[in-house]
Formats: sequence, C-alpha cells, structure tokens
Amino acid sequence: MRESAQTVQAEVMMSFLVSEELAFRIPVELGYEPDDPYAVRLTFHLPGDAPVTWTFGRELLVDGVARPCGEGDVRIAPTDPESLGEVLIRLQVGADQAVFRSSAAPLIAFLDRTDRVVPLGQEASFADFDAHLDEALGRILAEEQSAG
Repeated sequence: MRESAQTVQAEVMMSFLVSEELAFRIPVELGYEPDDPYAVRLTFHLPGDAPVTWTFGRELLVDGVARPCGEGDVRIAPTDPESLGEVLIRLQVGADQAVFRSSAAPLIAFLDRTDRVVPLGQEASFADFDAHLDEALGRILAEEQSAG
C-alpha cells in the first residue's frame, strides 16, 4: 500500500468466481487520483493474462458496499445487505460477465482514505474538466488521423 498527496492505492485479494463450483483468489489493485476525483480504478491480475483495468464512479463503489447498485457494465452489491461482510462486483463485457467477491472491510478502508484526500460531495472543487476534455479530444483526433 502506497499513498502520496496525489494518489491513494491499495491491493486487495478478491475471489474470481468462474462458476458455482470454481473460484480462485487474485490480487486487485485499487487506485484513486484527485485529478479524476469522481473515479476509482480496479486493476485485475488474472493468471496468464495481462492486467485489466476498469474505471468507474467512486460513488458506485461507496453505495455498492451497502446496497445493490449500478446498471449496465458495472454492478456492485453486498452478498448480505444486513451485514458489511462481502461484496460482489459484476463486470459485463458484451455477452461475457466476470464476477468478483471481496471482503467489504478493505474496500471501506480504501474509500475512507480517498475521502480524506477528496471528501465525497466536494469532487467538483478538485476536478479540472477543461484539461480532461482537451486530453480526450486530443486522443480522439489523433486516433481519427491515424485511422484515416
């Protein structure tokens, strides 16, 4: 676990649920940067594959620890809404779905550390939307020029 004034990082062991009968533990890196205050990044290290990073709303992870939430590609829910024991993270890619189970405690600890860097509800004062927009537009234009 490393943390600087700029980033919050942690590593959590999660179970990758392959089927009802098969699951295996994998390391997942959690990352948060105040330059992108609304987002968290989860990097999954699956055996034999390159790491895969998913970026989604920090608020989705905050809410998903306590109650089922999310729609579309990312859904997060506690396994038992009565306790803060474990959380299921479902990631959808086309027809394929990957499900991960994590203890809620390290996720809550990570989110608490992000809240100390950028308090929930105060993200707008940290976000530099113009810079992100310029960067995104630059990438899109570069891709179009290289493709055309």
